[in-house]
Amino acid sequence: MIVTPPADVSTASASPGPLEPALDPDGLADDAADKDPRQHVERRRRGRVLAVPREREVDADRERDHAKAGQHPLLDPLREPWADGGPDRGAGEHGADVDERPDHRGGAAWQDAAAMTRPDVLLVSLGGTAGLRAADDALAASMRRAGASVDVVRVAHAREPRTFALTELAWAVPARRAAVAALRAARPRAIVYSSSTAALLWPEPGAIRFDAPAAGNRPGRHGIWQRPVERRRFASAPLLLPWSEGGLAEAPVPHGPALVVPVPVERSGAPAERDIAAVAYGANPEKKGLDRVLAAWRAVRRPGETLVVAGLPGDNEDGVRYAGMIAAAEYRALLRRARAFVAAPRREDYGIAQLEALADGCALVTTAAPGPYAALPPARALDPRLVGDDLATALRVALDDPSPGYAERALALLEPWSPVAVDAVVRERLLPELLGRG
Repeated sequence: MIVTPPADVSTASASPGPLEPALDPDGLADDAADKDPRQHVERRRRGRVLAVPREREVDADRERDHAKAGQHPLLDPLREPWADGGPDRGAGEHGADVDERPDHRGGAAWQDAAAMTRPDVLLVSLGGTAGLRAADDALAASMRRAGASVDVVRVAHAREPRTFALTELAWAVPARRAAVAALRAARPRAIVYSSSTAALLWPEPGAIRFDAPAAGNRPGRHGIWQRPVERRRFASAPLLLPWSEGGLAEAPVPHGPALVVPVPVERSGAPAERDIAAVAYGANPEKKGLDRVLAAWRAVRRPGETLVVAGLPGDNEDGVRYAGMIAAAEYRALLRRARAFVAAPRREDYGIAQLEALADGCALVTTAAPGPYAALPPARALDPRLVGDDLATALRVALDDPSPGYAERALALLEPWSPVAVDAVVRERLLPELLGRG
């Protein structure tokens, strides 16, 4: 849906103006209440822009910690959102579904043959987590399928100071560099910053895509400079592109028009024999509440039942097997074999792992975590007995008394997340909003 405020807001299809003066990142760091001895690390950093057709990658530190080819975006414990589990590392892997050919264009009505020398959309991708990179790749691919030309510039890495405030400064500075370099190379018709951190030091306004704003996941000193800057950015952005209605609800007000564009999720293959009792996602275990999952499992597990923990190495024990970081196909195959997926996040900004589990037919057993938890409403609608603080009881209900037709009903509820539905939103709502109908 598009939410339009009463006040007039400029559209992203307007011709970009001069670059605005840069905010002073050093001053922002010095104003923080939680100064770090390494607060000047960004002053010594020099980023690189790697020229790739239709994609550039800015490495603010050095290339390291690259995801393995085919590795599932959620299966690296160092690549989780930062809200409760510490800063992340990024990598430069690009999704295979993104067509990077320079002339990949279609015949959409808003395309002007005389303007084919400049991209329709510049996507400034923070790239701080594998999940964010996969989501941005999916958005770029969807826009290209709709006929738009898309340039992507991606921040590959940034150093990781001790505090959230300095960590996000370390990401925002190279994101600005990437945007400035791309704007000098070609003037797009519209700019999309992903995520909100990428927009904090923007060189000029653009749409902001985000799972959760700093207003929601950076309380207190953790968002000492991000929240006030974010309020200004959201107020002046021509369009907000939250992943979910919950993410939009956390956005600071006032803000411009908003269009919810979900991250697409679909079934990964034909259902298999359900020979695994339960699967859990273990990357960033503190934020994801793996301790609570394991405690509940150990309390109610019966002989012969196994919980498989994906995304985290560990010592196997009776009834618990750690799969570590595995390829995407292997991970989704595990979901197709599992009867239940167990989650106990302390905060959830979206819940891609849970949505994928629902798509592959798992019963979702979860706590009602705070945050814009997109998978929570479907989970409650499918079987409210499986949602709550009593994970142990919910686990036994899921395994011993499953709700009839759960998997089929889950697929129906996930229709708004299907690639077909998301493509329709991008084609019929997003691109006209970004580029105009002329």
